[in-house]
Parts: sequence; structure tokens; C-alpha cells
Amino acid sequence: METVALVVLIVIAIVVAKGVRVVPQQNAWVVERLGKFHAALAPGLNLVIPFIDRIAYKHSLKEIPLDVPSQICITRDNTQLSVDGILYFQVTDPKMASYGASDYIAAISQLAQTTLRSMIGKMEMDRTFEERDDINRGVVMALNEASTNWGVKVLRYEIKDLTPPKEILHAMQRQITAEREKRALIASSEGRMQEQINIATGERNAAIQQSEGEMQAAINVAQGEAEAIKAIAIANAEAIARVARAIEMPGGVQAVNLKVAEKYVDAFAGIAKAGNTLIVPSNMADISSLIAGAMSVVKSQHPDGHKGGMGTGQA
Repeated sequence: METVALVVLIVIAIVVAKGVRVVPQQNAWVVERLGKFHAALAPGLNLVIPFIDRIAYKHSLKEIPLDVPSQICITRDNTQLSVDGILYFQVTDPKMASYGASDYIAAISQLAQTTLRSMIGKMEMDRTFEERDDINRGVVMALNEASTNWGVKVLRYEIKDLTPPKEILHAMQRQITAEREKRALIASSEGRMQEQINIATGERNAAIQQSEGEMQAAINVAQGEAEAIKAIAIANAEAIARVARAIEMPGGVQAVNLKVAEKYVDAFAGIAKAGNTLIVPSNMADISSLIAGAMSVVKSQHPDGHKGGMGTGQA
């Protein structure tokens, strides 16, 4: 009896162990009942029928990285590129992931390679380096269109490396070096051009400043001369005005007559000494006749005598 009881207990323990399933978080287990899909067990405690239900597939619902093997792709300009990448996918339908494809991981990897070769074959080599983001998005779209029946979703794809042949790398390096030298030469020539422009601008500004200085100096000289002439004219006018006022005073006309007579005598003496010939008045003894002659000149200029003082001043 004890042996039978022990056997019964062992059978009960086995049945319980087979009938109780604890599914971890972010996992999904596919149960088949008598060889047919029955359910997908959610995380937590689940009960199944022992020996009738079985766990056929176990799927992780986490985001899974998949390394896509490196491959040789030929670009539109017949250049070979060694390309490898990595994609990230997630199981969204455990049933389709179990029965939609025999190996959805291999299917995704192969489809990613073929899609990548097709997209790169439509581009020239230079564009493949410039449009990596477009290539990544194109691969993700193509994979998601096909992976719907596989119960998975491709979240993103990233190209890890694009490696052209060594000859192309050397040519690219020479091209980069030449481009840098070209930019250096252009920058140097632009610097020299700017230097010449600055020198010419400086010389022009200096010439302008010099000419403006000379012009200002000439203006100042002209203004000074004008002021001098103006001062002389004012002084002459003042002198004439004083002479005129002096003539209007008593005895002014007689003084003018005397001054004119003196000038007359001096002028006559100068004429007499101008040459070898000596000019002598006809009546040398009568000096008064000489003075009278001078006075007659004054009277001829001012026939009014005393009243001609202002006229003499004006002459």
C-alpha cells in the first residue's frame, strides 16, 4: 500500500508540474493541443492539460538586435562596396512568428541583404555615403512590408560600414587631398587679393586725405590773402577818410596845396637828374614863380580854391 501511495503521489506531482506553466515577463509561449495551435500563454501563471497540451514555441517580446552579415554590393557606376549592417526587430504576433515562417530570423536577414543590394545598385558610389539615412529607411520599409506575415516588426536598420576597394580608397584620398589643396590655394589667392584691395584702398584714402589737406591749405592761404587785402583796403579807406576829414578842417586846403607844390618840385628835380642833360627853369631866380606854377596846377584841378578841399581829398 505504501508503494502504491508513493507512486500515486509521484504521478500527481508530474501531472501538476506538466499542467502549471509560469511564463516570464516579455515572453510569449505558444501552446499546441494535440498538434494544433491552441493559445499563446501570457506572462504569469498559466494552466495547461498535461500530455495533451505542449509548449511548442517560446518567443521573446523584447527588441532583438540582428547582425546582418557583410556582403559585396555593386553600385550604379560599377563600384564594389563591402556593406554590413544591423537591424532591430520585435515579435508582435507569437502565432504568426511560430507558423508564418520556418525561420523568421533567417528570412529577415536574407531579405535585408537583398533589399540593400537592390537599393545600392540604383545609386552611384558617392551617393551611398551621402544617403545612408535614406538607405536605412528604405530597408526598414521593405522589411516591414514582408514581415507582416511573419509576426515580427522591424524597428530600424543601420549600416555599420561601407568599404570600397583599396584602389577606390586611394583615389578618394587623393581626391580629398587635391580638394584641400585647391581650397588652400583659393584661400591664399583670396587673401592676396584682399591684401591688394586693402593696399589700394589705403593708398586711395591717403591720396584723398593729402589732396583734401592741400585743398584746405590753399583755401586757408587764399582766405589769409583775402583777409590781408581786406585789411589793407580798410586801412587805406580809413587813411583816405582821415585825409578827407583833415582837408575839411581850417587850413586843410592850404596844406594840400603846399604838399602838391612840394611833390611838384621833387618831381621836377627827379626829371632834371634823369639824364646827362640838365633841365633848368627859365627863371631860376624867381622861386616864387615855381611855387606859383605848382599852385596853378592845384587851382587848375580845384578851380574853387578853398572850397575844393574835399575834391582834392577824393583825387
